[in-house]
Amino acid sequence: MAMRWFDKPKPKDIWEEPVAGPLGDIEAAHRIRDICRAASGSAEKVGTHGGKSDQHEFQRYERAARAAMETAMKISDDLLRDTAVRQIIDLCLTADDARTARILFRAIQAPSIREEVLRDHPLLGS
Repeated sequence: MAMRWFDKPKPKDIWEEPVAGPLGDIEAAHRIRDICRAASGSAEKVGTHGGKSDQHEFQRYERAARAAMETAMKISDDLLRDTAVRQIIDLCLTADDARTARILFRAIQAPSIREEVLRDHPLLGS
């Protein structure tokens, strides 16, 4: 009986939790921020250990990034969407996923956010 707490299922990650209904732009941006924060540890492990060496962390990062991107596509406000995409770019670059970060960078429309991303990550400019 005392060992029962070992059998508890692992809690779901935020990106695996179902969304109750349609999200407004602000709620979607908050969700993306929360996803990026929750996945940052996995992204760091993937980025420092040479990519796909830790398969569990790599898959966790990929699921988080995919969920964040799908949520970002639903944001109708351009500036809010660009800000959210910027957070996803940071997550991708933490995981050393420059290919995805470059694709996302091209989706940013606001000049001020593009300049900020380039200032923080000059490799995206090439």
